[in-house]
Amino acid sequence: MKTNKSYKKRIKVTKNGKVLARKVGQCHFNSKNTGTQRLAKKQLRKLTLSQRVKRRFLAGV
Repeated sequence: MKTNKSYKKRIKVTKNGKVLARKVGQCHFNSKNTGTQRLAKKQLRKLTLSQRVKRRFLAGV
């Protein structure tokens, strides 16, 4: 099965195999948020994916 390229572009797999992704809701309409909230959205977060999802979307990774 091929890797889902659009899904792969949104995540980062570290050397130890952790899957990281950006937090949602940070593209636009952020002026109402506080500076702390805006900075918090820039941090990557760890994703916990089931084996089924990994097999479906990240077959070649």
